[in-house]
Amino acid sequence: MRLRLPRWAGSLAVRAAVFITVMCCALAALLGVLVHVSVTDQTVGQAREAALSRLAEATRAYEAGDPLPRSAGVDPPGLPPGLRELAASGRRGTMVAEHEGRPTMWAAGPAAGGRALAVRVDHTQGERTIDGLDRAIVWSSALAIGATLLVGAFAVTRVTRRLHTTARVARRITAGDLDARVDDPRAGDPRRPQDEVASVAAALDSMASSLQGKLLAEQRFTADVAHELRTPLTGLHAAAELLPPGRPTELVRDRVDALRTLTEDLLEISRLDSGRERPEADPEALGALAVRVVRGAGTDTRVDVVRDARVETDRRRLERVLGNLVANAHRHGRAPVVLTVDGPVITVRDHGDGFPDYLLAHGPQRFRTEAGARGHGLGLTIALGQAEVLGARLEFANPPGGGALATLTLPQRR
Repeated sequence: MRLRLPRWAGSLAVRAAVFITVMCCALAALLGVLVHVSVTDQTVGQAREAALSRLAEATRAYEAGDPLPRSAGVDPPGLPPGLRELAASGRRGTMVAEHEGRPTMWAAGPAAGGRALAVRVDHTQGERTIDGLDRAIVWSSALAIGATLLVGAFAVTRVTRRLHTTARVARRITAGDLDARVDDPRAGDPRRPQDEVASVAAALDSMASSLQGKLLAEQRFTADVAHELRTPLTGLHAAAELLPPGRPTELVRDRVDALRTLTEDLLEISRLDSGRERPEADPEALGALAVRVVRGAGTDTRVDVVRDARVETDRRRLERVLGNLVANAHRHGRAPVVLTVDGPVITVRDHGDGFPDYLLAHGPQRFRTEAGARGHGLGLTIALGQAEVLGARLEFANPPGGGALATLTLPQRR
């Protein structure tokens, strides 16, 4: 089973703090051990030299028959057994051990009769020196780690703050705000050192500018084409009205009307793409509005008002959204088509084959319809754009019972 870390563990700042802490602790521990070993060896070495020097003096006095110093004696009490055995075997040695509750450096050598001549040196000061050094190492290491963490956290926080700003701008661009820019001061000033975050911010700003330029060019092209087509289409429509009655005339008028509808749809999409459309909200009863939309569409659509609601919305835009949804349900689905009003939620459902997979995954796409389907594929695109202007949420799904379901959720303003 794979261990899952908590969400906060994925933060770059947390990872950097953990890394800095571990490295500081490891470095402090290494330096502390080295200093402790070095000072301990030096202190113990000095005590050992002092004890051996006194042992030499005591040995000379013992061999000369003179009185032994106070700290010397033959087989004195408290002599460590290991050191006693070493001296009894004819060798000299030293050992640190507790004597009367105090650390003592013992030095022992051979004496007559297989006994041990030993001296002791008080090692309390040396132990205090080592203990004081250990405490100083611990406190200095803790202060160094704390100071390093503060400095490291400050430096990492500055980097992560810039990264969060870049990510936030990227999400705004994804949501459609192509005017969003990072504007990192390092990227805008060539005299300042350029780091990786500044490079990413500059690349994101450049990508957004390029994308915005291309989209604006496409929007201008679409608007210009649709606008230029309106004049000749108006003349063509007038000319078609003068044709004599007959089947050819009906075909010409039908195609001219379809072309005029396409041109108007293109103009509407260009206005929606510009982002300058603003709703004109008025109180509207959704039940009555749904009935008007169905009556104006002239289709066999059932209207179910489960719970009527009165909302602040733009009537013209809402009628456009519902009209396109109903028309799409009849064009690409099968009867019965049901428009349901349940408070601020309006659904349009047919009983056909359902929405295609690409639409459920990516939303409506312009000029794309399923194979063999009639229409130019702009109805749902316009419905989605007008819903965004209204501040509503339009969702598409294929319910379990079959067919296609479009759900429009209107905002409720007090």
